[in-house]
Amino acid sequence: MPSKRQTTWDPVQLISQIISLQTLHYLTLSLLIPPLLALFAEPTSLVYEGGAANVGMIMDWREMAGQPTVRGVQGEERWSSYYGVWSGGKRVGSGWEDGRLDGRTDPIRGWVIAVSWMIASSADIYYLYTLIRRPRLILDFALTLLFNHLVLTTYYSASIPTSFFFWLVILAGSTWTVIIAEQLCVKREMTEGLVISAPRNEADEMEMGGLLRRD
Repeated sequence: MPSKRQTTWDPVQLISQIISLQTLHYLTLSLLIPPLLALFAEPTSLVYEGGAANVGMIMDWREMAGQPTVRGVQGEERWSSYYGVWSGGKRVGSGWEDGRLDGRTDPIRGWVIAVSWMIASSADIYYLYTLIRRPRLILDFALTLLFNHLVLTTYYSASIPTSFFFWLVILAGSTWTVIIAEQLCVKREMTEGLVISAPRNEADEMEMGGLLRRD
């Protein structure tokens, strides 16, 4: 009887792969977003949000969604809480200027972050192909990366993502990553399997030799 393949579950390897994949994803975003924002985003609102290198550009879902990240002080009315920004107990921005809110959101900034996310998702294909390798695990690790980001961005922004545009971008990126990475891994396994199974074993050669002698 052919021996069954034994698979071992290594939690250390599993955790290290998850951390490595998450780190590489954020590292790719950190290399893409700051220079692209510096080139294309509106400078005034970008400085108001902390600059192109602000960690919120990656971790705050509202930046991609184009929603205001301004917070009001406790006791203000619901809509008036967006009339100013407070830092260290002092109002650093307030009021309307020419019909616009100081520190207004920039729609170009959201598009830049969304495009950067899709590029990072494309880079994740290579990371999964190199680190994970097995096709049946690609979906698990891709969904784990997505889930971890949702937890982190919810914690960072103190709000659950409610933007349709945000969900569309991250789900499209994950779908693209899973489809392409799985295809590449399956193609590699088929190629390696054909190369490994090419030599015949001795039993097959003896049987073929016996048939040839009978003929």
